[in-house]
Amino acid sequence: MAMYELFRSTLEITLPVFAMVFIGLGLKRARWIDPAFVATASQLVFKATLPTLIFLSIVRADLSAALDPSLLGFFAVATLGSVLFCWGWASLRVPYRERGVYIQGAFRGNCGIVGLALAAGMYGHFGLSTGSLLLGVVILTYNAFSVIALVTYQEGQRADWRSMLRHIATNPLILAVVVAVPVATTGWPLPGWLATSGDYFASLTLPLALICIGATLSFSEIRHSGRLALSASLMKMVTLPMLATGAAWLAGFEGPALGVMFLFFASPTAAAAFVMAKAMGANAGLTANIIALTTLMASLTITLGAFGLQLAGLI
Repeated sequence: MAMYELFRSTLEITLPVFAMVFIGLGLKRARWIDPAFVATASQLVFKATLPTLIFLSIVRADLSAALDPSLLGFFAVATLGSVLFCWGWASLRVPYRERGVYIQGAFRGNCGIVGLALAAGMYGHFGLSTGSLLLGVVILTYNAFSVIALVTYQEGQRADWRSMLRHIATNPLILAVVVAVPVATTGWPLPGWLATSGDYFASLTLPLALICIGATLSFSEIRHSGRLALSASLMKMVTLPMLATGAAWLAGFEGPALGVMFLFFASPTAAAAFVMAKAMGANAGLTANIIALTTLMASLTITLGAFGLQLAGLI
């Protein structure tokens, strides 16, 4: 894909997302939505519409194409390494009560929307198939590590492994993966009416999540938490993609496989991070600021990163 086309396709993905965030901000300023709406809508997304979207995405994925266990395994290990790197940095530089939000915001990418769309745009069927398979690993690892980070630094509670495992085992997003994989493996077709109804319901996910982000976004909060939000955003969009992609190249990955992993590593912070932070009583405002900043940065950092990798002949 030419650099101009890549840049344009990136903007076509990131700009509508960022526009939805500001629509949410405008609706809050106009007092058409209030904190009660945000709380209810966030729970609806987290417990129902987003799990439905995940289930349908995995069920429809081509599991027989581009299956590379080494790539899936490396991505899981790289995610763990990213979490540990962010955790170590947060332990040194971030206030205790904000560490869980910082860690999640710095490693959890929007792979299901931005990463998958760019992978399909750059590599066609291979990118879509490989990205769909990676998405299963992404959902399990991102949600598990997010729960661990948020529970560990949740105020008023003492984190323990039993509590963490309970949160992981009952996480609706993880349960959606667990249910979807056997259905996808057996090839059992969903009834037409059920698939259509599921599509209608799942289509609520992105607009609702982004409107809630916008409704929580506060410019005064950005000024207050600006350094933390900017630090997490730079970690997410610059530091971790460079380290993880470099590690993948050293591990022997190249070409489209390396390109797909780079796009996943370099995706902006996922809207699901806000939903989970809100649901678990963490600092949703800081999470929203990180999502907004990384989304704004994405078109520049992803385009420059892809250009550099192509210039070096690695993808």
